[in-house]
Amino acid sequence: MVSLGAPVVANVAGIDAREFAELTAAVWQASGVAAVELNISCPNVSHGLDLAQDAERCAEVVRACRRATDRPLWAKLTPNVSDIAPIARAAEAAGADALVCGNTVLGLAVDWRRGRPKLARGAGGLSGPAIRPIALRFTRDACRAVKIPVIGCGGIRDAEDALEFICVGAAAVQVGTASFVDPCAALDVARGIDALLAAEGRTLEQVRSSYRESDAAKE
Repeated sequence: MVSLGAPVVANVAGIDAREFAELTAAVWQASGVAAVELNISCPNVSHGLDLAQDAERCAEVVRACRRATDRPLWAKLTPNVSDIAPIARAAEAAGADALVCGNTVLGLAVDWRRGRPKLARGAGGLSGPAIRPIALRFTRDACRAVKIPVIGCGGIRDAEDALEFICVGAAAVQVGTASFVDPCAALDVARGIDALLAAEGRTLEQVRSSYRESDAAKE
């Protein structure tokens, strides 16, 4: 990992707090790891959402992993909840150093000729540009709920998209689905942010958390 010349965030997943803690401890044995992202929110595996839809179960996983290491832990939360605030606060109180908001949105694809779901598990995670407005709202709500950094993601394709997440308070962003189309997407987003800010004569810190709903209501 050191040969990559960049920090590596290792994403780990398990079926319960014990497995998450074991994997967290094991990952730190590799060199070059900067943080562990606790993926408690994947809808594509058995019980993948259970741990992220309940504040206490979320906290249980984070606490177990916090006992396993004193190094950076990120909790990857799900937008598939009615209110992210109590879950975000539970992860923060349990020892998460940052939150990732979030994961995919639960959706369904159907083979109507056979009357069956197209995915083996029935419903599954939808990602990409379609979920960006949902992810943006989710990120805004998490930023309002906690004091630790929030990393926004979901449908980000370019610098304009990324700066929307920064505007609502995100400390950083992740680029996922776009990278399957273009492996250089994340680099393009980073460069695009620099270019956009230079053109606007603004800094990233001037944009960060500048979102104001009260101002929008007056327009």
